[in-house]
Amino acid sequence: MKNYTFLSLFKKYSTASFWLIAATVIALICANVPSIKEWYFGLLETPVSISFGEFNVFSHHGEPFSLQVLINDFLMAIFFLSVGLEIKREILVGELSSLKKAILPIIGACGGMLIPVLVFFAACPSEAAMLRGAAIPMATDIAFSLGVLGMFGKRVPIGLKVFLTTLAVADDLGGILVIAIFYTSQIVWEYMILVLICIVGMIVGNRYNIKSKTFYLIFGAIMWFAMLNSGIHATISGVIAALCIPASIGKGTRYYIERIRKNIGEFPEVEITDRHQVVVFSNDEIQMLKSVESAADHLVSPLQHLEDDLREFINYIILPLFAFANAGVDLSNVHFVDLFSGVSLAVMLGLVVGKFAGVLSFSWLAIKTKIASMPSGADWKSFASVCMLCGIGFTVSMFIADLAYSPLGVDGRTMLDHAKLGILCGTIISALAGALLLNNTLPKVEK
Repeated sequence: MKNYTFLSLFKKYSTASFWLIAATVIALICANVPSIKEWYFGLLETPVSISFGEFNVFSHHGEPFSLQVLINDFLMAIFFLSVGLEIKREILVGELSSLKKAILPIIGACGGMLIPVLVFFAACPSEAAMLRGAAIPMATDIAFSLGVLGMFGKRVPIGLKVFLTTLAVADDLGGILVIAIFYTSQIVWEYMILVLICIVGMIVGNRYNIKSKTFYLIFGAIMWFAMLNSGIHATISGVIAALCIPASIGKGTRYYIERIRKNIGEFPEVEITDRHQVVVFSNDEIQMLKSVESAADHLVSPLQHLEDDLREFINYIILPLFAFANAGVDLSNVHFVDLFSGVSLAVMLGLVVGKFAGVLSFSWLAIKTKIASMPSGADWKSFASVCMLCGIGFTVSMFIADLAYSPLGVDGRTMLDHAKLGILCGTIISALAGALLLNNTLPKVEK
């Protein structure tokens, strides 16, 4: 079951990477072709509202959302809900469920978060505004990195796939904590009380064995609005809601399996001689089929059910929309030389040098001191090649860049463009270097 879960996760993110790349390319074209540039940036500033009387759901302190804010503050909360569900599942039954399995990716993730920040500080001018972006190169984009690794198919040992996936999940958890702690404005306690009420409501729901996804999503939606206006970034509500969604089933697997067997045993045999033959069931037979369907649904926990429901929406709608709304760097506002100074250089070096050095050095230390062991099927060359892929930072890096610089007005907009340029260049360099190294270090496929 654990293998199946891991392979599903790997396949999920490998597929998502294609749509992210496509949306990124489209965004860059739209932001730089004169005939559509104005339309593109105007579209992102389009006001969005869902109103009940004078109350607008998509508003922040009375100000309506733009389309870009809707994507970054609402749709990304759903993305972080999905991330939270994955983290909870991995902690309960996956690669983070025991210290022995999780120790190497967690130590690697710690190095991959600490060293890039130090590289950023070393490369960036010591201006308070610029240093707000120090956390940008901390993140590894799980979709892009697994997408590159997936290109090598069966040449990649399962141990390396597990290491990179688990490290990226741990990395996401670190990014979530950074967003919650360092990118929180002044707290409005009236809304925080409502947030706490929602959390208590979901905990009570768990205590009384409520398994309805709708119950938790309603509380999560209210918590999202309260957190949006509390000063803590609204996407954190997605993670908190995920951690409150039950991972267990109501009456145990045996009860539902026996119910399915009983209904199937009582169901009369129907001989179908022609695939176009019309088959009409009696009301009792229809009720038996519905009972089987209901029992099968109950065998899947609300956590896994919701994770599965969100998969395609995240991969094909939310992540491509996020890339389309945030990867559009107007290159007329930046110059090639900008890549070698300031925020652009700091972010690029943080991703390319900092992530690689941090993950590899901390992992090397853990393996040499026998705290952890080398992933199965890997050697130091192939392991170092995978560490290079950790510099592929996109989704969470772009997200943190927006949190860091958007509130700073015109100057912030310029720094944001420079940060995005650094993210794009750092991601491309890490992806190409990682792919070349993997091609040279992984075993060749026998023909």
